Amino acid sequence: MKPEISPTLRRLVADTRREIEQDKSRQSPERLKQMLRDAAPIISFSAALSTGNALIAELKERSPSQGKMPSQNVAEAVLAYKKSPFVKAISVLTSWTNFGSNMRVERLPAVKQQTSKPVLRKDFIFEEYQVYQARAFGADAILLMANILDADELRRLSNLAFELGMDVLFETHCAAELDDLPKTAKVIGINSRSFEGGLRISNFRIARFLRHWLGIKRDHSVNTDRFEYVDTLPDHAIKVAESGVSSRTCREVFGLGFHALLAGTSLLTDPRGVTAALKNFETAMEGLAPKAQPGVSSTRPVTA
Repeated sequence: MKPEISPTLRRLVADTRREIEQDKSRQSPERLKQMLRDAAPIISFSAALSTGNALIAELKERSPSQGKMPSQNVAEAVLAYKKSPFVKAISVLTSWTNFGSNMRVERLPAVKQQTSKPVLRKDFIFEEYQVYQARAFGADAILLMANILDADELRRLSNLAFELGMDVLFETHCAAELDDLPKTAKVIGINSRSFEGGLRISNFRIARFLRHWLGIKRDHSVNTDRFEYVDTLPDHAIKVAESGVSSRTCREVFGLGFHALLAGTSLLTDPRGVTAALKNFETAMEGLAPKAQPGVSSTRPVTA
């Protein structure tokens, strides 16, 4: 793991370590490997995104930066994602300490069964145990974060994911992190969210009240200027814009050259509901020609 990660990321990683220890007490690594035989078949995450103008819709109960998502929106989300032709894949947060008590790895097979769309396990993944766990519980792809993992860890964990049949979304936060990605990386994201310190408010109701009282409408933990280094991503890559994208800005983001975007907060916090929020995305995308990624297939790269 990289030594220079921010205090905020260190806290999130520490929370995840405690969660992993609890998971290991219930299911050993050996048990997970046995579960692989009965895991739900892979649905290609990369193939789903390669057509362009794709949305990866996220499921979470709360956010460290934005607080609790409206419960009625969380309850509506999976069915809305299933019905939307714009939603090509679903991202499921599995760190219950920071994203909701029900956001555990067991949520993955339930979402996949309900929607029949590829499911991304979005978590702070840094152990092989988590990779086996993701596949055992039906994940089609995992997230690996280049601002946490060094080049060797990115290579080793992604090789294991590929061996198990999954895709990997390699998440970057600056152009320099692209140098750490393995040559097998074919789905690369740029996350506009900052994890650099800042005031932490652990009570989500207080956080929501303060945002309302202070008149804060925008999520100030995101910096969408980061999307501008999309031109430096490899030509063969499926390019994903993560965080900070709304129906008002999605056309501009796709216009930069992205094939897919990942959105969660803008969908789950819409006061009209998730279905209405998705309709806004679909309306915004009308008439925009998709940027398809040629040459992408469901065949996994050969690992070294």
